[in-house]
Amino acid sequence: MSQSEEEYAEKLSGKIQRRWLTAYDENAYTESELSSLKNMVAAVFRIEHPADPETIQVLLRLLEEWLVDRPDLRRMIARWIRATLMRKPEYRILLPEVDDLQELRIMLSERMKEWAHQYEAEGVQKGMQKGMQQGEALALQRLLTKRFGGITPEILTRIASASQEQIENWFDQAIDASGYAEVFGPTTH
Repeated sequence: MSQSEEEYAEKLSGKIQRRWLTAYDENAYTESELSSLKNMVAAVFRIEHPADPETIQVLLRLLEEWLVDRPDLRRMIARWIRATLMRKPEYRILLPEVDDLQELRIMLSERMKEWAHQYEAEGVQKGMQKGMQQGEALALQRLLTKRFGGITPEILTRIASASQEQIENWFDQAIDASGYAEVFGPTTH
């Protein structure tokens, strides 16, 4: 794309965006209302505020169909969508320059697979950390019960809201302590 074409695309994008925002107040339409509108303006507005990454794929396919005879618009809209997605912090995405909606859709499809694996790994990691923390909290409770007798609701609450590091510190202290006060301070038990 030449310099003048890029400038034109940028100006057109700004004009179109202002018209969309004027025509569609962000809070005036729900996702379901916009999805029932079978037009380009609604589709592009939904890309600006997507419900989820899969919605973007569906919308890109629709735009490809609607603009099959308009390679100039396909290119401009693909570049606008690329810039829009790169601005969104929730996607944490870098995309190379694209010249067509199909190219963008294929690239995003590959990225979605990466995101799915990344989110799954993050979920597994969080689950493992939570499980370890719960296990350590239970171990601390068993140690306290064996060493000092019944545990007060106040101490149970403190254990339940404590960080893993704090639980580990209390566990280490409970091994050598002579009572709850040495582990949790003088105001307990």
